[in-house]
Amino acid sequence: MLRQIRTFCRSAGTKQDTKFNVFDRKVKLLQRTRAANDEESLQVEYLRDEIARRTVHRLSFIKREGMNLLDFGCGSGNFVKTLLTPTEDELMKDNINNVRPKLKHVYMVDSCLPLLERNSFDDSFVTKINADEEEYSHEILQRKDFFDCAISNLSLHWINNLPGTFKNINNSLKEDGLFMGSMFATDTLFELRTSLQLAEMERRGGISPRISPFVDSSDLGNLLQKANFNLVTVDVEEIIVNYPDVWCLMRDLQLMGESNAIANPPGPITKDMLIALDPIYRSLHGDEKTGALPATFRIVFMIGWKKSDNQPKPLERGSAQMSLKDVL
Repeated sequence: MLRQIRTFCRSAGTKQDTKFNVFDRKVKLLQRTRAANDEESLQVEYLRDEIARRTVHRLSFIKREGMNLLDFGCGSGNFVKTLLTPTEDELMKDNINNVRPKLKHVYMVDSCLPLLERNSFDDSFVTKINADEEEYSHEILQRKDFFDCAISNLSLHWINNLPGTFKNINNSLKEDGLFMGSMFATDTLFELRTSLQLAEMERRGGISPRISPFVDSSDLGNLLQKANFNLVTVDVEEIIVNYPDVWCLMRDLQLMGESNAIANPPGPITKDMLIALDPIYRSLHGDEKTGALPATFRIVFMIGWKKSDNQPKPLERGSAQMSLKDVL
C-alpha cells in the first residue's frame, strides 16, 4: 500500500468558538473496540505514530523537570511507545533523550479498554486509566492542580462538549501547567467527502453527512482562552497519505476506529454508491502518474498554559520607549 507522507504547515487565527453536539459516543466506543480486537488494526497506527513523534519533538523545547504527564485519549499508547522504542533516526533519538528524563510519570487515559491494554509498559512509569474522556469522572482526573503537563493526540474530535473538556483539563493542571494537543481539523478527508457526495448524488439524487464534522482550527484559540489557558498557540499541518484505491482508504479508517459516528447517521453506503465512488475519486483527486489516491489529514496543533502570576504579561499601553515610526 502506498503511504507516502508529505507535510505542509501554516498558522491559524482565531474567531468565535463553535460547539458540536452531534456524536454518538457509545457507537464510537463500539467502533473503536471492534477495531482494537482486529489484529489488522496494528498495521494502521501510522498516523498516530507520526503525531506522537511530532509531539515528542515539540515537548523537547519545554524546559521542565519531574513532570507528571496526562496522556488524554491515549489510544494504544503511541506517545509512550515512541518514547520507549529504540530508533536509528538521530534527530528523533535526540528528542527522546531530551524528553524522557523530564517525565516522572505518565497517566494514560482512554475509554477503549482493548486499546488501552494493547501495549505493556513499566508500571513504575505508566498508570493506565480506563475512563470516558468526556465524563472526566475518574478520581485521578478529578484531582485539581495535579498534572504538570497534559497532551491529547487525535481523540478530541469525537468529544461533544469540547469547551467543557478543555476546562476539565485546565482544572487538572498545576499553575503554569502545559496543555499540548492535536486533532483533526476542517477539510480532513475532503477528497473522500466530495467524492462521496457526488457518488450519492449520482446514484440517489441527494447527499448525506457521510464524514463526521471537524472543528475549524480558527475556533480553537478562543475555546482554549475561555477555558483559562494563556499564551495560546495554534498551527496546522497537513499529512497526505496515498492509497492504491478507495477500498484501502475506507478499510484503514475502519481499522483506525474512525468511521462516521454522528448521532443521527444516514443509511448505509449502498453497493452502487461504492461502485461509483472509486472512479469519481480517481478522476477528481487521483495522481495520474502513480495511480495513487491521496487522502488529506489536516492536523491542528494547539498549546496553552494554565494561568500563573509568573507568566510573561503584555506591557501596558503607552509604555514603549521607542516609536515604531522611528524604527521604520
